[in-house]
Amino acid sequence: MILPLFVAIPLASAFLISLLGKFFRRMGDVFSSFSCLVLFLLSLNTQYSILNTKISIYKVGGWIPPLGICLVLDGLSSFMLVTVNLISLLVIIYSLSYMEKYTDKWKFYTLFMLMLSGMNGVIITGDLFNLFVFLEIASISSYALVAFGVEKEELEASFKYAIMGSVASSFILLGIALLYSYTSTLNMADISLVLASKQNRFLLNFILVLFLMGFGLKSALVPFHAWLPDAHPSAPASISAMLSGVLIKVLGIYALIRLIFNIIDISNILISLLIFLGALSMLVGVILALSQWDFKRLLAYHSISQIGYVILGIGLGTPLGILGGLFHLFNHSVFKSLLFLNSGAVVYELGTRNLQEMGGLRNKMPITANTNLIASMSIAGIPPFNGFFSKLIIILACIQAKHFGYAFCAIVASILTLASFMKVQKYAFFGKLNEKWQKIKEVPLAMCLSMLTLAFICILGGLLITPQFRGFLQSAVDVLLNGKNYANLVFQAVK
Repeated sequence: MILPLFVAIPLASAFLISLLGKFFRRMGDVFSSFSCLVLFLLSLNTQYSILNTKISIYKVGGWIPPLGICLVLDGLSSFMLVTVNLISLLVIIYSLSYMEKYTDKWKFYTLFMLMLSGMNGVIITGDLFNLFVFLEIASISSYALVAFGVEKEELEASFKYAIMGSVASSFILLGIALLYSYTSTLNMADISLVLASKQNRFLLNFILVLFLMGFGLKSALVPFHAWLPDAHPSAPASISAMLSGVLIKVLGIYALIRLIFNIIDISNILISLLIFLGALSMLVGVILALSQWDFKRLLAYHSISQIGYVILGIGLGTPLGILGGLFHLFNHSVFKSLLFLNSGAVVYELGTRNLQEMGGLRNKMPITANTNLIASMSIAGIPPFNGFFSKLIIILACIQAKHFGYAFCAIVASILTLASFMKVQKYAFFGKLNEKWQKIKEVPLAMCLSMLTLAFICILGGLLITPQFRGFLQSAVDVLLNGKNYANLVFQAVK
């Protein structure tokens, strides 16, 4: 069974790099790249596994759940594993050149692999306390990575991020403790069965509020978003891409939807609240982004806005809404990672994030400029790029559910997103080249390779809704639609 490898490989890599990376300069490059490649190939293999068996269980230490800890692979966890490990591989390739300007590069790789191990652990664990442990491994690594440059701005952003992250973790841990005291078990499938037979609705609603605040902070939903516009711009571009591309989705959205759809059961009140918070995040994020002149800060606010689309779609709870939400989760991971890598390429050559100091970069940095244009069109929902299809599905799902106001909000947010990225194109890549940038050139090959690959996925990503590739998304959608049947599937697989 390959499931333990998703945690063991990055943990072993982190250990070996921390032990030997100081003495062998290229060891971090080789180990981390090879580990991420293997993890991505293994994640693709999980897609094949779920075609034959809808759910697979690994019993840690041979102990049968719920007495022992188990790792669970189903359509949703396989979908998330592919998304996380694809972005991780491309970010690591980008970092081979980008991180050269930092000292102690091996420390970056150690923390990166720890963060990846934590994210993979959150995705595959079937135990609630283990979910918290893996969540903390990923979170603490990300706090250190935000401060990796050790400049004043980075340290301040990391401190703020750590404080808000600790508050979020406290809410989550309290929710887990209350759930454990009520059900006397930490196995997620077992909790679901216990709650099916006895329900204290007041206590469960209180626990859901705690989880919504905790995971809402982790995913930077409005009004829990205050830390993100500082943390994401301050971090190295590689980490900004990971934080915005996958970390907030795994620690925030994935954990939340797994709990409310498969474990506790979603109520009409919670559905209404999720839809409202999604629409609020869409509009607030994009409005705040419009006034930004800091390239990376503008992208950070758009992360808040795009997470709103994901929550709006999934919060609808309909087959079409969940499909659109998960599709946009994948698409956002791709185009937002690309945008942050583009911003990193610009800063790598220019040393500034201020859009007003740029201009005419298209002539000097054609690959960066063209991939940024593709990503900008994708995030704005312009056809035929991948973002158009997922946004269209979410809007149609809102109309189908007779939430016409939310459909209108999604359209308005998309128009404002287009306006925001037209500003980026105008001030950064078009116009007249500033005299002081005459000597700049395109970034190194490794950085270009990652950007081109992500741009290629943006162009062809819409094919995921065609019948030939639909299984990738549909298997994840089915897990959420089946709701609390998750518990029965887990225990059937154990037998």
